[in-house]
Amino acid sequence: MLSTAAPQQQRAAVAARASATGNNNTEQLSLPDGSVSVVLLAGGVGKRMGASIPKQYLELKGQAIATYSLLMFGAMREVGEVVIVCDPSWRYIFEEHFDKLPQGLQVKWALPGAERQDSVFNGLQQISAGSAIVAVHDSARPLVTAADASQCMLDGFVVGAAVLGVPVKPTIKEVGENNMVEKTLNRAKLWEVQTPQCIRPELLQEGFRLVKEKGLEVTDDVSIIEAMGLPVKITKGAYTNIKVTTPDDMSVAEKFLQEQQQQQQQQQKQPAAAAAMPEVQRTW
Repeated sequence: MLSTAAPQQQRAAVAARASATGNNNTEQLSLPDGSVSVVLLAGGVGKRMGASIPKQYLELKGQAIATYSLLMFGAMREVGEVVIVCDPSWRYIFEEHFDKLPQGLQVKWALPGAERQDSVFNGLQQISAGSAIVAVHDSARPLVTAADASQCMLDGFVVGAAVLGVPVKPTIKEVGENNMVEKTLNRAKLWEVQTPQCIRPELLQEGFRLVKEKGLEVTDDVSIIEAMGLPVKITKGAYTNIKVTTPDDMSVAEKFLQEQQQQQQQQQKQPAAAAAMPEVQRTW
């Protein structure tokens, strides 16, 4: 369990671990196989989509949006289990793809809560003891890549908590009453956060005790860690890792998915083409 030391001591311990490991050399590190538990949030209603079913179950290029994340995480060597948080009536959507998952992968279920943080808490209770990282992911983000997710998991392991994000592009202004501008925020310091959000399980469990004790409402998981006074790292992700929320997002996601699939096909062809080339005999 999390140490009962003061937040300052906890920060010092985390900083020492990160320094000893080397934040600039995390590519030389790796998480053990099967050491990550994924909590896949698929219990939302998705009112802004205006569809007859929750947005995460709409079809994107012939496949339910939520299942893209299931298959992607399931294929990662770091992931040992996926806890799917959804209404039981939608479980069949995922079960139809179980035959595509590695045999050693565990799939568990949890019920959604009234709010996002309640769903995360329910999923967290189902993960196996000894998991190095819990990665919380919105199932309405079907385009996250394994490479980005893997780096975020590793950053979370080193620092204690990490979240995928991208630098904000537009100018952001803080507005007060009557839509009057109060100040322009420094864009260089602003990042849009995504998922997965990767946290050491003992930190998140302790954070939820703080949330309950103080009656906090949080819109994302790393905010819980921030409320504890502990560090959170932003792992740079991709602008294509969008959350499908509105009908316009569906067409954008379809285009991104098509480009992603084309890139994967090209990468698969390159080794085959190289193998087919005759060996050139050098005479010098």
